[in-house]
Amino acid sequence: MAYIGQSPSIGNFQVCDAISTVNGQATYNLTVSSVAVTPETALHVLCSVNGVLQKPGTSFTIVNSTIVFSANLVTNDVVDFVHILGSVLDLGVPSDDTVVAAKISANAVTGAKLNTDVISAQTALAAEPADTDEFLVSDAGVLKRIDYSLIKGGGGFVHIKTQTISSSVASVQFIHGTSDVVFDGTYKAYKLIITDGTTVGDGEKPHLRFTTDSSNFITSGYSFSGITRSAGNTDLSFHSNSDSDIRMINDAIGNAADETFSIEVNFNNPATTAVHKLVHGTVTGIEASGNTISGFFGGGYLGDTAAITGFEVRLGGGNIDGGVYTLLGVVNS
Repeated sequence: MAYIGQSPSIGNFQVCDAISTVNGQATYNLTVSSVAVTPETALHVLCSVNGVLQKPGTSFTIVNSTIVFSANLVTNDVVDFVHILGSVLDLGVPSDDTVVAAKISANAVTGAKLNTDVISAQTALAAEPADTDEFLVSDAGVLKRIDYSLIKGGGGFVHIKTQTISSSVASVQFIHGTSDVVFDGTYKAYKLIITDGTTVGDGEKPHLRFTTDSSNFITSGYSFSGITRSAGNTDLSFHSNSDSDIRMINDAIGNAADETFSIEVNFNNPATTAVHKLVHGTVTGIEASGNTISGFFGGGYLGDTAAITGFEVRLGGGNIDGGVYTLLGVVNS
């Protein structure tokens, strides 16, 4: 609707609660619904006493949330009304859901206006983000979004399980099951890292066996080869095209307190059913004579091409009594 001249001003108009006069008193509290109110100035107040409109600044003044009349009122005086105009240039407090995005100026929302829990109060993501999940980044001071697929990296390892051995066991087993996921096809390559392995008996050799049913370990059909070199300048090559397991070293590990072995085993696509299962790795340790030994090995299971669902690390004879055994999945393999 158009107006001739200045359009009406809009303010926070309020009518104060009734004032009961006190004989000989000039100052009275201003309240609206029993809540104290403070007018902008006396010029923002319309006040009528005994049916006569009072002149602001002369007949009365405003001090905080009180009105002060220039002369004391008496018992028979009646304050007809006190009407507060509010600030005619102030819209006051907007009603709920009335401020739309277009009414907020650019850059008006600053960091100081954000609650400290603006992130922590949100639902936490309990798994790795999807490729299309987005993050906010500052690009030279300009806020931009970026997909997770562009920043997640191109490889690495994912921890699957760690077993720490501190007492005598016949073997260390990693078996696929409801609570122990080992080889489930998520990755085509896996890595086992053994650190500080120890044996009960003196002169033991670590071996590797597979299972295809997560229950029984296969005891035939393995093929392997490798070479171990001793610090005593001795080469110990070894091989077999039909064995009960895969031998990972051809020299005996000592069982003294300071004699251990460390091995890395790489499993190649254990979940496939198209080809035989192969492994390769490296080994180092202290042999029974006290010399350091190191070498490499490779081998596989040639009995069939069934998927491998687990494996065990064992000795040619005797028990394992120490070591940390960690299985990792190779990302993007």
